[in-house]
Amino acid sequence: MLSDVKKVVLAYSGGLDTSVILKWLQETYGCEVVTFTADIGQGEELEPARAKAQQLGVKEIYIDDLKEEFVRDFVFPMFRANTLYEGEYLLGTSIARPLIAKRLIEIANETGADAISHGATGKGNDQVRFELGAYALKPGVRVIAPWREWDLTSRERLLAYAETHAIPVEMKRGKQSPYSMDANLLHISYEGGPLEDPWTEAEEDMWRWSVAPEAAPDHAQYLEIQFERGDAVALDGVRKSPATLLAELNRIGGAHGIGRLDLVENRYVGMKSRGCYETPGGTILLKAHRAIESLTLDREVAHLKDELMPRYASLIYNGYWWSPERRMLQSMIDASQVHVNGVVRLKLYKGNVIVAGRSSAQDSLFDTHIATFEDDAGAYHQGDAEGFIKLNALRLRIAAQRGR
Repeated sequence: MLSDVKKVVLAYSGGLDTSVILKWLQETYGCEVVTFTADIGQGEELEPARAKAQQLGVKEIYIDDLKEEFVRDFVFPMFRANTLYEGEYLLGTSIARPLIAKRLIEIANETGADAISHGATGKGNDQVRFELGAYALKPGVRVIAPWREWDLTSRERLLAYAETHAIPVEMKRGKQSPYSMDANLLHISYEGGPLEDPWTEAEEDMWRWSVAPEAAPDHAQYLEIQFERGDAVALDGVRKSPATLLAELNRIGGAHGIGRLDLVENRYVGMKSRGCYETPGGTILLKAHRAIESLTLDREVAHLKDELMPRYASLIYNGYWWSPERRMLQSMIDASQVHVNGVVRLKLYKGNVIVAGRSSAQDSLFDTHIATFEDDAGAYHQGDAEGFIKLNALRLRIAAQRGR
């Protein structure tokens, strides 16, 4: 059936869904399957995925450590824009998808595959993100999305298919987490189960990375983050790679109850969904980056970035990382970061990230002689403000005179 597909690259986790998809592709399309498993810091052992794939007859198996590329080329560029979707969400899932799409296409090119496949459902955002990325990078690629084709629409049906086809699945009918979770170095997300009622508070034992703020230490912890051209490069004076630095901030932030979010968001496909997120390191980085920008960015540049950020965030959330408009915005954002250099001192305490200091020896635009409330020795002529105010008030006075 559908024998025009000879080889397909599958984004493969080794879990129930993608294990069933692997066999389903072999059975339905009669094609060879190449598996690709990305290590982007989800904290799971990935070698079992290799064993499962081998057991199901896969000859070409890719398990790639992409943690440094993920943080360096995707997370950090996004953070240069202080990106938040709908004012709150740090886009932990969204920003991982363009990297996975990129690698899927690279492997397809390397192996001569004529299709790619993923396990995203037909109700979510990820199908859009994977496929927009794939088409942008390889316009003629064929995409197979099993959840939009098959009738295995429940966990019980998936388990039955796995049993019929001797697919190895651990804990088939044991106690399962009620949540759909996705993790990488930037965050872990939770959806489904009890969270489908927006009125229901998330259970404390759901959270994996952070302690409750009430249970966090009673003493604050201070840390210093050094920035170069808008990217964090050192923690407490020790230079670290992007992935290592983010992982350390996750550990520190989680210990202080930082980074929890409960959000009802607007999916690109049209529905509202409720999700909970833990992003401890990202929450710290966002606060620190805004602090160093406050010292080093020109006012109008900073304000323009803030105006454009929601558009940039929507592009990432909706799957347009590889679009020309995102690339254009990125060029402008990156140009704004040339002088975003310096150190930020932060105070972490019971879920809060508090800026305690910021310093930039070469790039600070803060002039103490001008800003001081003491004698400025003529650095700023206060009388100049009168003309400034009158000129800016002119249109208001004219309108008032006309009764408008």
